[in-house]
Amino acid sequence: MVFSLLYMVLRAVLRLAPAGGQRDREIEILVLRQQVQVLQRKVGRPKLRRRDRLFLAAATHLLPRGRWSSFIVTPATLLRWHRELVKHKWTYRRRKTGRPPLDGEICRLIVRMAKDNPRWGYMRIQGELRKLGIRVGASSIKRLLRREGLGPAPRRGPSWGEFLRSQAEGIWACDFFTVETAFLKTLYVLFFIEVGSRRLHVTAATPHPNGTFVTQQARNLCFRLDERSEPVRFLIRDRDAKFSTSFDEVFRTEGIRVIRTPVRSPKANAFAERVVKTLRHEVLDWTLILGRRHLDRVLASYARHYNAERPHRGIDLRAPEKHNHLEPVEIVPKIKRRELLGGLIHEYYPVAA
Repeated sequence: MVFSLLYMVLRAVLRLAPAGGQRDREIEILVLRQQVQVLQRKVGRPKLRRRDRLFLAAATHLLPRGRWSSFIVTPATLLRWHRELVKHKWTYRRRKTGRPPLDGEICRLIVRMAKDNPRWGYMRIQGELRKLGIRVGASSIKRLLRREGLGPAPRRGPSWGEFLRSQAEGIWACDFFTVETAFLKTLYVLFFIEVGSRRLHVTAATPHPNGTFVTQQARNLCFRLDERSEPVRFLIRDRDAKFSTSFDEVFRTEGIRVIRTPVRSPKANAFAERVVKTLRHEVLDWTLILGRRHLDRVLASYARHYNAERPHRGIDLRAPEKHNHLEPVEIVPKIKRRELLGGLIHEYYPVAA
């Protein structure tokens, strides 16, 4: 009832104003002010753009101070904006002093030198750049390498991957794996893997892997090592009891140091463990082994494929016995397929025209 009475009184007051464009503008201004008050109650602090501040600050000179209540910000804020505009008018853009920044190509060259040569210090990199006709201060090189996360030379040592790759040429690894035949007989197979070239050597299978067996396999392997030009420096093996003292002694007489992995640490012999996974995934899980001779034939055939034809990710998708890839061909030659192990493995080779 009260709101209805107020509504009738407000309508009567508005009708008292003379009709015309002036009254319409006044009513529109009242409506806009009322809406501004509603929005102020609804939202928090408004987010004004630079052009909004510019317009409101300029409007303060046209409206008297008593009418500033129509602004959505306080008078102190309007005065602050105006002072900032005056300050910006009399402020000149300053030029940066000091040395000009390094060229992007020079920065990339410095980072490349530091990564390719982890033992080079700042002065050595500076000297190499001077040889190329590029003059950069050592402090600039230091700041750049620190920004790229590269510390000083004594701390920029090779990573574990780089260390193993540099040492891999003289490292071998060995291990046993078991195969269950069709008649549930367990056979043991000893193998050796060259870490650098990924070349695989598989010995004969046996149901009784005692000290005499492993020692004889070590002697057979050392006989073949005499024909190699690359020396073998280390042999990695686990702490299996099947590896006897005489097994280690055979390699020591050849100047090969035997390294035993920590207890229950299969990752320390990761290359050998990966070979076992490959053998099972590609051959043994898909073949029913009938006996020891059958297993020897299967493993010998797969070892020839593994060394001569199978690409390896660790050596840039090359085969262990192939040092380089073939040159790219412009015309695809005729390709034939060779089947191994009853079609379980396929090999592809080009046919000469």
